[in-house]
Amino acid sequence: MSRSRLAVLTFLVAAGCGRYRDFALPAPQGAPQKVTFRWEPSPEPVLGRGAPGAWDGVDVLNPAIARRDGTYFNLFSGFDGRTWHTGLAVSPDGIRWDRLGRVLSPGPVAWEGGYIAANGALLFDGNEFRYWYQAGHPARIGLARSRDGRNWTKLPEPVLALGPRASWDERAAADPYVVRAGDAFYLYYLGMDRARRQRLGVAVSKDGVVWHKSRANPILELGAPGAFDETGLGEPAVWASHGWYWLLYTGRDRRENRRIGLARSRDGVRWERVSESALISGDQPWNSRVVCDPEVEITPEGVRVWFGGGDRPQPAENLNGQIGTGWLKPNSGTGYEIPK
Repeated sequence: MSRSRLAVLTFLVAAGCGRYRDFALPAPQGAPQKVTFRWEPSPEPVLGRGAPGAWDGVDVLNPAIARRDGTYFNLFSGFDGRTWHTGLAVSPDGIRWDRLGRVLSPGPVAWEGGYIAANGALLFDGNEFRYWYQAGHPARIGLARSRDGRNWTKLPEPVLALGPRASWDERAAADPYVVRAGDAFYLYYLGMDRARRQRLGVAVSKDGVVWHKSRANPILELGAPGAFDETGLGEPAVWASHGWYWLLYTGRDRRENRRIGLARSRDGVRWERVSESALISGDQPWNSRVVCDPEVEITPEGVRVWFGGGDRPQPAENLNGQIGTGWLKPNSGTGYEIPK
């Protein structure tokens, strides 16, 4: 083998190994406590569909929320019947939302295609907004940046690509949810294999751009036959409290009904279900068949959850989707500690 060919091969092997890493999140504060959560939903949606024919006239789902200077910014996903876009709404309290219009659509970057630039995760770091979003076919994860939440610049290439041949995320990397812990970002996401099984994984990054996937992926497997999450997992949301990391995720059954389950972990990588049953199910006509897309905020009273809901059990869209909210209140005698 020539020296130049050997150098190329060595680079490719090193690059392939460099995409994966063994890691764990920093230990959550405090000793692990015995705690349960009760779900207290608001009955009505807080953000409904747009007018017929509008860019968000068919579905409004996937709230991605960050707070800046006392204002909540919500990059939500809107579907017009053909294409998913990202819109912006703002609120003083997380309940009364003012739409400010569409801020992201597919293109002009070539890898996105023309179907979706939405379904993302939003963080504000004191200097800029960062929005990791799903696009392309097959789905991958991109990154856009903004100073004001309205004008966005996309990176030209995905920041999280598909896995290698025959891997658990060979056919899709989607549904990003990003948290910052210590000096790193952690991205939880949906991966799909060639058998179309959808499970959850995690990746780590120092800058939010270059990611290393965990060698332990997938971190949560499908539920048992007949369970609410027997055919697919997605749309993760993660927080820390009571000495644990907690994971809300959407589960699909064989009829495309969707509900939200809860898992917990001490290191953010090895997860166990809290229950084989769903924690959050639709209890109103508007969310009777689908409850999905959780987004969380840690408060002294508990965990506020925004979520998508619909009354039609479709695989991806045409759900009559709207956004609702509710609270996970801890049943614990020790009070609620906000993680720093």
